[in-house]
Amino acid sequence: MIAAGDFRKGMTIEIDGKVYIVIDFLHVKPGKGAAFVRVKMKNVITGQVMEQTFNPGDKYPQAHIERKDMQYSYNADGLYYFMDLESYDMIPLGHDLCEDALKYVKEEMTVQVAFYKGNAFSVDAPNFVELEIAFTEPGLQGDTSRAGTKPATLETGTAIQIPLFVNQGEKIRVDTRNGTYMERVK
Repeated sequence: MIAAGDFRKGMTIEIDGKVYIVIDFLHVKPGKGAAFVRVKMKNVITGQVMEQTFNPGDKYPQAHIERKDMQYSYNADGLYYFMDLESYDMIPLGHDLCEDALKYVKEEMTVQVAFYKGNAFSVDAPNFVELEIAFTEPGLQGDTSRAGTKPATLETGTAIQIPLFVNQGEKIRVDTRNGTYMERVK
């Protein structure tokens, strides 16, 4: 059990049978009245973000989230199959659970799958991936009307902004946390 006064960012807790991750917290000591903890938390299953206040002495069970490195294998019939790298078991997941990660993941890439009580609830792409540019217009030298960037489509089908000097067919490193171009890869 964890007291609300001990909440920290990234901590997972269970409240009324639902699992939340603490996004932000603030200990408040008003001039009058008792102290309290204002917590911004996210439901790990639904993604709903909410703010709630707690008495610092309230205790809640810590939710144990298991994270496994798994390899994205293939998709069929609306399901996406991930292979456990230790047991080689295949786990099918729906599009809604892995939609964000699939923007930057291609087959045979390793991702991190989060489980709670044996059930997968989210898929996270690596922070940085190397992908090939499937399509982009050639950049015009001296064209500075668009701050030096142009739209491009990655081999996964995701559209991002890249510098004018990067061409179709080149490999680039992408930051998957915010979907931005990092650098060219040789």
